[in-house]
Amino acid sequence: MSIEDRHVVILSGGISHERDVSLRSGRRVADALMRAGARVTVREPDETLLPWLEEHFEEVDVVWPVLHGTSGENGALYSLLRALEIPYVGSRPTAAKLAWNKASAKAIAKRSGLRTPQSIVLPKDTFRELGSASVISAIARGVEFPAVVKPVEGGSAQGVSFVEETSQFSRALVTALTYSDGVLIEKKIIGTEVSVGVLDLGEGPFAVPPVEIVPHSGVYDYASRYNAGETTFYAPARLPAELIDRLSELALQAYSVIGLTDVARVDFIVDQQGEPWFIEADPIPGMTETSLVPLGIEAADLSLSDVYSRLAAHAADRGPRNTPEQPAS
Repeated sequence: MSIEDRHVVILSGGISHERDVSLRSGRRVADALMRAGARVTVREPDETLLPWLEEHFEEVDVVWPVLHGTSGENGALYSLLRALEIPYVGSRPTAAKLAWNKASAKAIAKRSGLRTPQSIVLPKDTFRELGSASVISAIARGVEFPAVVKPVEGGSAQGVSFVEETSQFSRALVTALTYSDGVLIEKKIIGTEVSVGVLDLGEGPFAVPPVEIVPHSGVYDYASRYNAGETTFYAPARLPAELIDRLSELALQAYSVIGLTDVARVDFIVDQQGEPWFIEADPIPGMTETSLVPLGIEAADLSLSDVYSRLAAHAADRGPRNTPEQPAS
């Protein structure tokens, strides 16, 4: 189960709003794999990719998409890799799509018993068909303040706004709908932001220590995520041991019921009463120097090179995923 001398193709970049983050994540994964002895090619997901993969089919041991945004995380690329019978690091297409859509992930998590904030989900067309003013009035009656407005599909906190009163909804909705064709409005949970990485290196999934997130601005936005020095991270989180254990169990539960595999991140807010609330799951978490899964891995006293090489080797040994998908629980 070694990655030495195997050819790993890292996919990063793309045309999404998160292109820069993807490039940074891809470079970090590539560097870690090369330290472990892998042969690494870093490629963009452009019009030359699929012909190149077909041409080099015999030479490619495994593909690792480190793509953030719709083109990478909605499962479409995974479907194409399955069609080409090329092994890859990541979840099955349906599971990735379910996680990428925050409303779907919340519904599955809630059905499995996880606590998740009260929310309303609306497509863009609703505002045109029923009138923005009427829709906003109904939203204000159906969601408690303060509220969070976010794209129903999207990552890196892009398009996310916090709303304290009805008059702020219009601008927040326009911002969210810039990034997605649907919007999710949910009650804002006041508490501690915590993220839990889940990995499967071939012996079953396990959670790495939760990471506590303390943005200096008070809001964990795009800048706070990716600009060094703007957020303090505590790994492991400064929480009681029993609560850390519970967060790990809940993260594994979410990972399982959504159907994720290999590597994912599950985000929670622990409220002022010590109750964890499921917020979302990320099927392709960031791997930059300020990203949460690598921080959790290091907090577990694990080497990034060792973990990444074992992930890639496990996916290569597993082979192509051309068997029928099982629906999420």
